[in-house]
Amino acid sequence: MAKTGMYVGLDIGTTSVKVVVAEFIEGQMNIIGVGNAKSDGLNRGIIVDIDKTVNAIQRAVRQAEEKAGIQIKSVNVGLPANLLEVENCQGMIAVSSESKEITDEDVRNVASAALVRSTPPERQIVAILPQEFTVDGFEGIKDPRGMIGVRLEMFGVVFTGPKTIIHNTRKCVEKAGLTVNELVIMPLALTETVLSDGEKDFGTIVIDMGGGQTTTSVMHDKQLKFTHVNQEGGEFVTKDVSIVLNTSFNNAEALKINYGDAYPERTSVSEEFPVDVIGKSEPVKVDERYLSEVIEARVEQIFKKSKEVLDEIDALELPGGVILTGGGASLPGVVDLAQEIFDASVKLYVPNHMGLRNPVFTNVISIVEYSAQLNDIYHIAKGAIPGEKIKSSQPIAVQQEVQYDTYADTVQDDYDDSEIHESGEKVTGKIKDFFSNIFD
Repeated sequence: MAKTGMYVGLDIGTTSVKVVVAEFIEGQMNIIGVGNAKSDGLNRGIIVDIDKTVNAIQRAVRQAEEKAGIQIKSVNVGLPANLLEVENCQGMIAVSSESKEITDEDVRNVASAALVRSTPPERQIVAILPQEFTVDGFEGIKDPRGMIGVRLEMFGVVFTGPKTIIHNTRKCVEKAGLTVNELVIMPLALTETVLSDGEKDFGTIVIDMGGGQTTTSVMHDKQLKFTHVNQEGGEFVTKDVSIVLNTSFNNAEALKINYGDAYPERTSVSEEFPVDVIGKSEPVKVDERYLSEVIEARVEQIFKKSKEVLDEIDALELPGGVILTGGGASLPGVVDLAQEIFDASVKLYVPNHMGLRNPVFTNVISIVEYSAQLNDIYHIAKGAIPGEKIKSSQPIAVQQEVQYDTYADTVQDDYDDSEIHESGEKVTGKIKDFFSNIFD
């Protein structure tokens, strides 16, 4: 159950930066503030201009502060899955105390033993997730503290990522005057919060269609098993429309939102709309079917790239099917096209929070929900990561009430504004070995 308190999520996406302030009371989440600011400081989910990104973060934070009536000092930040690697880990120690009662220090020490590994200089450990502990041969223990034992073992999962991405993300947040409380791996947060217990256990694919890139994740046996990033997203659909129709990017975006459909069979050649074409004084008439065919070509390419990597690991055989989310997934016809390409059950995930019922907000809501669910064992194990400070597991958004004379405008639900996701690389070179027992 989520801890009672205030939590803040920050999603640094390619086309926008989103902030959500949520208050948890007895496990129930109430969103009390939202901020959404346009940003051009990222390219394909990667920060390329720190100053522009900082400015967007500050604007989004101010909006959320004004709506929530609080001052935000620390945030949980989403981290893209670019070049993310997932590995199993295992550690074993002798219990140190004379009484042989297992303490926080023992848990931290066994986590440190599990992290004894050779990490390339360009990478660093992002998170360690303890899966279970074994005390003197007794398996399946989730929290060994307070138990008596001589030998303590831990089995878990380690996530590593590129130092450049991690450093730039922290740098932007800190330059914006905030403290990073948790770096949340976005595919992990999405799969943990979007999927039901059954979907996590039996296996499900989550495809997050962001503005700058599309992330494909697989969860099975309640563990994130695989991530893949395709450097194409909603912005690429808009660029295609702009190029083919010879109109500006802003016009193309408006056409996509107002008339676009990713499944041509649902459209009509008789329905036309005017398009302002560069170099012509009068608008040109374009029919819905033609626009839909332009959109379909790009979305189909995105899905086929995901299908290729999923076929390599036989993930489409998992009973949970495919769940789509992210701003790009809210375009009409996307689900129909996905069902045709993946030949599997496909559904669209939409957050059910008042005012945020748009897939574009799935990421930032997942960051908040995931952060609030992190338990004491996670925080103790996290203290074993080199360079990490031991932090309290209490609610992380340290805030003070403030007064404002004006309030920000209502957040706009621009649907392909999403994401923080991620370079077109597979998890590891040994992913098939890691994934080979998925149906065992």
